[in-house]
Amino acid sequence: MDHVQQKRMRRTAGFFALLTLFVFSSSFAQDETIKRSFDVGYGGKLTIESDLGSIKVSTSSSEKVDIEIQVDARDRDDIERLKEDFDISFDQNGDDVMVRMENKRRSRWGNWWGNGPRLRVTFYVTVPNKYNLDLRTAGGSISVEDLEGEVWAKTSGGSLDFGNIKGHVEGKTSGGSVSVGEVDGDVNVHTSGGSINIDRARGSVDARTSGGSIRVDEVFGTIRASTSGGSITARISKQPEADCRLTTSGGNVTVYMERNIGVNVDASTSGGRVSTDFPVTIRGEISKRSLRAKVNDGGPELYLRTSGGSISLKEM
Repeated sequence: MDHVQQKRMRRTAGFFALLTLFVFSSSFAQDETIKRSFDVGYGGKLTIESDLGSIKVSTSSSEKVDIEIQVDARDRDDIERLKEDFDISFDQNGDDVMVRMENKRRSRWGNWWGNGPRLRVTFYVTVPNKYNLDLRTAGGSISVEDLEGEVWAKTSGGSLDFGNIKGHVEGKTSGGSVSVGEVDGDVNVHTSGGSINIDRARGSVDARTSGGSIRVDEVFGTIRASTSGGSITARISKQPEADCRLTTSGGNVTVYMERNIGVNVDASTSGGRVSTDFPVTIRGEISKRSLRAKVNDGGPELYLRTSGGSISLKEM
């Protein structure tokens, strides 16, 4: 079998068979590990689809994908149930690698966490520093170190943490905070229960949360940010090419802009004041709680709303 055929060979095994490779430890009731390694090239993609577990991705200059799945359990019975109820498979196609961890008996695992965590699964992954990621888990956090590539991440129960990414970043969680470093591309992140912090985006930003604050230290493109339970702070460094929209129901809205940026401001609050450092051309009546004006002869709309705080437009 030549090298290409080997890289395209499907490698699938039941969870029970893989447990023969586990190394047992007595430090925590049960501690077991699965390891796999794949030779790949730059620019491939790792896909992980798991019904359980956190995912931690680091990078290296090596053209390999190394995967270590760590399982911690309270007792042997928990491991036995895991063996019965989950299948895990590894698949390689060229430079792409696919990992699946599938729960075959969801009904029995519906209340698995009812009396506190009894099982912890963590995917420790190392990929080339120029690679793409598609990561999905139903029960854990996801973190990605500095990477050149596209990143998609989705979890139903944990935080999202991205380092400096040279590419598009898209993340969604139903129960955790989101942290993003410097991104040379667009950022699209949503959470239903946590704050969002973005260091820098050289593209556009779409950030939404139902229960936390939003902070964007620097954005070069269009920004759309909304929250139902926190403040919004953003710094706009370059002239937007499209409308920007920042809205919250429970906090302040503060926008910093470079001196030469031109926008049409539409700002209004029901529970505070509106203020600006910029000389503006007022449209309509002057009000402490609203501002409709042109900054630097106008431009795309800058729409700012809050029901429970103040709005401030400041010069960087």
